[in-house]
Formats: sequence, structure tokens, C-alpha cells
Amino acid sequence: MADLNKLAEEIVGLTLLQAQELKTILKDKYGIEPAAGGAVMMAAGPSAAAAAPAEEQTEFDVVLTEAGPNKINVIKEVRTITGLGLKEAKDLVEAGGKVKEGATKADAETMKKKLEEAGAKVELK
Repeated sequence: MADLNKLAEEIVGLTLLQAQELKTILKDKYGIEPAAGGAVMMAAGPSAAAAAPAEEQTEFDVVLTEAGPNKINVIKEVRTITGLGLKEAKDLVEAGGKVKEGATKADAETMKKKLEEAGAKVELK
């Protein structure tokens, strides 16, 4: 049991790039493709899912799903939003994933609009 807790802590502590690498290894080597939302969504359980619709969502995650044809413009926009360096922003754009977590609805929609204008496909979660 202690080994499983340690493994869980290591997984939770992964950076976005490390998580993307883990996803690739699981897919290529073992044929396992994580479902959208991953283990975090499964851990919430049915009781948390039932309670969520009662409250209006106030914080949103801006998630990059596809860079699109103008990757350079998307990288520039990601750098503006996140303050990341060029390499980190490029890696994030290539891997996809959360650009910003816990943004207000207005801020999230503004970021989504700017990223889409740069050519990216973006979701708010």
C-alpha cells in the first residue's frame, strides 16, 4: 500500500511535459491510452459528480487541444498568457494541455479568443 501511495504522489507531481511523456510511453509500449480527464476524474467518484451541477462554475482551465497551422503565433500567445520561456511555451504548444488554470470566466474566454485568433483549438473546462 505504501508503494501505491508513493506512486500516486509521483504521478501527481509530474510536470505537464513529463505527463505527456508518460502518456506516450503508456500508449506506445503498453497500448494503454488514458481517457480524457484521466484518473483525477475517476477519483472524484459519483457523489462529487452529482454535487457539481448544483453550483455554477466560477473557475475555468484554458486547455490547448491543437496548435493549428500557425504554431509560431500560438507559441507567442502562450508565452504572453503564461510568462513561460520560448522552449517551455513551444513544448506546451506541441504537447497540448492546460495553458492556464483557475481563470475567471471572462479571463478564460479572452484567452481562448486570443489563442483561437492565433490559429489554435482551445477548450474551457
